[in-house]
Amino acid sequence: MKTLQVDLKGMIAELPILPLPSGVSIAFFNLHGNVELTEHCGKELSKLVADCEVLLTAESKGLQLTHVIARELGHPYYAVARKAKKLYMQDGLEVAINSSITTGREQKLYISKHDAELMRGKKVGIVDDVVSTGNSLVGLEKLVELSGGIIHKKAFVLAEGKAADRKDICYLGVIPLL
Repeated sequence: MKTLQVDLKGMIAELPILPLPSGVSIAFFNLHGNVELTEHCGKELSKLVADCEVLLTAESKGLQLTHVIARELGHPYYAVARKAKKLYMQDGLEVAINSSITTGREQKLYISKHDAELMRGKKVGIVDDVVSTGNSLVGLEKLVELSGGIIHKKAFVLAEGKAADRKDICYLGVIPLL
């Protein structure tokens, strides 16, 4: 299997090259189950979002990453956008987003009333593992705005393809679309 090495501020990650149904291939970055990589990336990203008052991430790969960042910053809570509406979210907010590069279909994101109130009037740091097309990011930005929060930072482990040219995000490393 072909792989791509990427330097994440001093830690080398070996990413498998995987084909997507669209015909594009990606260097697949997966934090699930990788404690050492998650801890390293979370600690490095916490330096970039240290002035944020609350963090928002989308399930699922952003969860453990954001947990590490919140712990490093001393935040007791962080907001989570879910991809399915749970019972406790009946009074929350939802937004529709265009397909991301990995899902290939329209999605919805949901947050609970608790998480919406957590962001209201606060400087919010949006955190996720990879930004590529930016479609998922648009959904997260809409949730911050609907909650009355202030988008302060947008931080990712990796910027993929043209996302690396964006001036409104920060990241630890860059990967190409293949």
